[in-house]
Amino acid sequence: MSLSLLDDEEDFECPLCMEEIDLTDKYFKPCPCGYQICRFCWNHIKEDLNGLCPACRRPYSDDSVEFRPVPPEELARIKVAKKKRERERKEQDLAARKQLANVRVVQKNLVYVLGLPPKLQNEETLRSHDYFGQYGKITKVVVNRRSNLGGVQQAVLSPGPSNANSGIYVTYARKEDAARAIEAVDGSLCEGRVIRATYGTTKYCSYFLKNQPCQNVGCQFLHEPGEEADSFVKDEHGYVALGRQRS
Repeated sequence: MSLSLLDDEEDFECPLCMEEIDLTDKYFKPCPCGYQICRFCWNHIKEDLNGLCPACRRPYSDDSVEFRPVPPEELARIKVAKKKRERERKEQDLAARKQLANVRVVQKNLVYVLGLPPKLQNEETLRSHDYFGQYGKITKVVVNRRSNLGGVQQAVLSPGPSNANSGIYVTYARKEDAARAIEAVDGSLCEGRVIRATYGTTKYCSYFLKNQPCQNVGCQFLHEPGEEADSFVKDEHGYVALGRQRS
């Protein structure tokens, strides 16, 4: 039985090293059984290993190698087909990334807090051991001065008169520390205010959506796909879980 691996509609990869085999070696068969591998692996097996075909265990021999050049017209056709597949894959990937523009992903190391008195809403105070520093190492603190909260946090926290003020984002080095902070802070009282805390969300970096390297040093947005269970997408009713929206 022939084990030839090349199909004009698929990439030609060596089954041993998984590297792409040069198109000119389409008809290179080092063993009579027809099992195809790249020339590098073939030489490696002959020179450094047991010299046996990985498929039929027959000893490799230069006399049994079957090879004929790929006709120029066939080689040209294969190259055109390959470029077309690569272009289609890039277009599909870009289209899939663009669909993530309205997606927000829960960050398990990011805490969003509402209800803190204005005098506490500064980075030095929030980082101190008296406040959020007691739960673990903090990598970043952001005070959102916008008076209205939107998106996923609004659906989770439902801000009322006691906490409709600046939102605080506290990023921890560890997810476990963020969980401890939320457990300790959410629902607590501070100067008569009810403090609400939940996991924060973030969006995908615009460079990631365009499949380009990010140019922003220290960018806080996502540069790889997030877990679907932690993803929310906006529709006419607001933000809903991505899996539920698809169904």
